[in-house]
Amino acid sequence: MTKPKAPELLLLLLLIPLISFGQTPITSPELEIGIEEHLDEFLPPDITLTDEKGDRITLENLIDKPTIINLVYYRCPGICSPLMEGLADAMNKVKLEAGIDYQVLTISFDPRESIDLGIRKKTNYLNLMSNADPFKDGWKFFVSDSANINRLTEAVGFKYKRTGNDFIHAASICVVSPDGKITRYLNGTYFLPFEITMALTEASKGISAPTVNRVLEFCFAYDPVGQRYVLSMTRVAAPIITLTALIIVLILVIQGKRNKKKIALE
Repeated sequence: MTKPKAPELLLLLLLIPLISFGQTPITSPELEIGIEEHLDEFLPPDITLTDEKGDRITLENLIDKPTIINLVYYRCPGICSPLMEGLADAMNKVKLEAGIDYQVLTISFDPRESIDLGIRKKTNYLNLMSNADPFKDGWKFFVSDSANINRLTEAVGFKYKRTGNDFIHAASICVVSPDGKITRYLNGTYFLPFEITMALTEASKGISAPTVNRVLEFCFAYDPVGQRYVLSMTRVAAPIITLTALIIVLILVIQGKRNKKKIALE
């Protein structure tokens, strides 16, 4: 997959203030529900989870490659299913090999849920893949107790609220480096293969980056012929033209007022 060239990246940075991201706001100290980004912080290595075999395992023994952490609860009637469907779709398209180049850890933040439910969910999402075999070991499902869940959600800045038997929460995934450092957040339920690949590649090098997936989605389009993402000049040109037009109108209005004032003085 070809990376954006330097001029494209510069143009992308210039466009960021012009684009509405449509994402969950990244945080304030009073944030109750949403994502509070903890970039460059390390996950506690001794957090313990229960895997698909019913065994207890620590994050230290799990994370040995770029890792996507996907916090959901398996009974969720809302955004968890679209989130995991979007993740499955993106994983199905990236060139990196699950289980070798990266892994995904889907973890229930509801301590009442059993790993049997997680296994059933895994089977459902693997059925969405064109070839499920590489993802059987590369996409792992877990549950845990309330103490370990609280430590994990606090570490990644995942803020949620229980309402009855369900939860109000954001849709987001967190990317961490092989040594457990948080390097990227991707918010929403739809992910570009381009941004997943970029986030995992940077995580493999321990490089962190702010959340810009909506800018990428806006500015880049998939070229099915070249099988890569390319800068969409049509999308990019629209805000530039709009901004230019506004500047011209503003200049004409100011110039008109100056001319009227000049005529009045004469």
